[in-house]
Parts: sequence; structure tokens; C-alpha cells
Amino acid sequence: MSKNEEFKSILKERLTEKRYIHSLNVADSAVMLAEIYGADKDKAYTAGLIHDSFKDTPAGLQLSYLLENKVPLTDIELNTAKLYHAICGAVFAEKNLGISDEDMLNAIRYHTTGRENMSLLEKIIFIADFISAERDYNGVEIMREKAVRSLDEAIVEGLSFTIKDLIDAERVVHPDTLGAYNDALFKIQQEKK
Repeated sequence: MSKNEEFKSILKERLTEKRYIHSLNVADSAVMLAEIYGADKDKAYTAGLIHDSFKDTPAGLQLSYLLENKVPLTDIELNTAKLYHAICGAVFAEKNLGISDEDMLNAIRYHTTGRENMSLLEKIIFIADFISAERDYNGVEIMREKAVRSLDEAIVEGLSFTIKDLIDAERVVHPDTLGAYNDALFKIQQEKK
């Protein structure tokens, strides 16, 4: 059995059917983007597949897992349960699935917030999560078009929506998210000069 087949059977036990299908779709979108941008397709598939491995775990158990594993958390991370699953996913990938590739672990870790100076793989997983086949939110087609044209344009598009949404809900915006937005926008502006 290949590693990805092994990971699929583990994920089937951990995730709802809907989340499992999402994970398969993100993996497929990640491979498509990896082909366009020249990234490692195997790493993209695996990181996309396991990015949400903790998404269906209750927040309290996610926090316990992070504390048990002595993962350092900022105050924002500690007090924002929606961020736990990505951090847990990276820890789980390393400790339970035997993934030691730092780029893959970072792609899983930052797939929700993004961050400044993301690697190509990190950008691919971040965007693949936005454009996976089952996504049908208002504007997904624009995201898909931008994703195949420019990862940075897609990041700005996705984070514009995310940041507005957080502000409208009067929720904190993680500094990594602002860093990712500013970094991608700056790169676009530099390319236009």
C-alpha cells in the first residue's frame, strides 16, 4: 500500500464523508497547480490530502493535542479555535504520519492563515483549499481563474474576502494573514513596475 493510500484510510476514519471528499479534491487541485507552477506533484498531493486531518476533531480535543505536544501558541492562536486544526494537522503529519519534509509541514500549518514569504508549495495548498472542486461560494470561479494565472493574485483575492469577513464579524485577523496579504500584493505591484 502506498503512503497516500495509507493516509486515505486513516483520514476516512478521522473525517466526515464531506470533509474526506474535500481533502481528495484539495489534493487534486494541488496537483493541478503544481503542474502549472513547477512544484513537486507528490508533495502537493500528500499535503493537500492531509491538510484538514484535524478539521472534524472537536476544538477542545484539538487544543488538548496542541498542549500535550507543547506547541507554542500566540495569544491569538490560543483564543481562536478555528486556527487549531491547521496547527494540529502539521503536528499530526509529523508525529503520527511520519512526514518530516518541512515544506509540507509548513504548507499544512499555514493553509488557513497564510503567512509572509510562503514557499511555492505553501501557496499551492493555500489556494487549492479555496478552489477545490466541491467549493461553490460566490466568487469561486474568479478564484479559479486567478489561481491558474497567478498564485499571488489568487492569494490577494482569497485573503481580501477572508479579511473583510473577519472584520465584519468583529473577529481578530491573525498577523500571518495580514503578512500573506501584504506580501502577495507587494509582489504583484513589483511585477507591474
